[in-house]
Amino acid sequence: MAKTDTKSETARSSRTPRRTISTAASHPPRRATSAKTETPYHHGALREALLLAAERVLERDGLAGLTLRAVAREAGVSHAAPTHHFGDLTGLLSELAAVGFRQFNAAMASACDTATTPLERALARPKAYVAYAQAHPGMYGIMFRTERLDYSRPSLHEAAEASFAGLANAIATMRQERISGDTLTLEQGAAIARAWSMVHGFTMLLLDGRLEDILQRLPAGTTAEQLLEAILKSTVAAKFPT
Repeated sequence: MAKTDTKSETARSSRTPRRTISTAASHPPRRATSAKTETPYHHGALREALLLAAERVLERDGLAGLTLRAVAREAGVSHAAPTHHFGDLTGLLSELAAVGFRQFNAAMASACDTATTPLERALARPKAYVAYAQAHPGMYGIMFRTERLDYSRPSLHEAAEASFAGLANAIATMRQERISGDTLTLEQGAAIARAWSMVHGFTMLLLDGRLEDILQRLPAGTTAEQLLEAILKSTVAAKFPT
């Protein structure tokens, strides 16, 4: 009888390790799969991924197609993710506009840095302004849809203020005087508004296709950039020596 018990114990002992190994081996693949899924958005990268997805949706489908669900689908995440990071559609649009303003400001600053003469610098900023809008019409459009944005969000407020400061500094250079961003004289305000109105108006006419009639009447091969440069030179060239 004791002999039989010994055999039973031996059989149970030999089976136990096999059950333990089998159970332990079944878990690692599931942990590895979970880690692989989370890796692309580690340490806050999901927020940036959502903004990139929102920019793609905006440029492809326009403002009407930009919804929280569309952005989530584009990014390949749950529908709750945009709400978690931005609150609502206004929050998402505001953060996206802040990205646009930063890109916009960087493009104009880079253009000014590569100019070699005072006249080239005076022309560089407005030309870069229009070029950015042509390359990113959706982003440019949302940046100026004030009714859809929340300017109390620090990122948007700071980016928009930086854009205005760049414009004010450009006008200050042309007028050869210091301009404070907080307090303007009537003449300074008029100069800033005139420059902004001219370039923004040109940009909107260009994006809407309303300049095609003029371009078709100009010498063959004349581009919108050449038309803009002619407008700018007629306005600012006299202020700079050739």
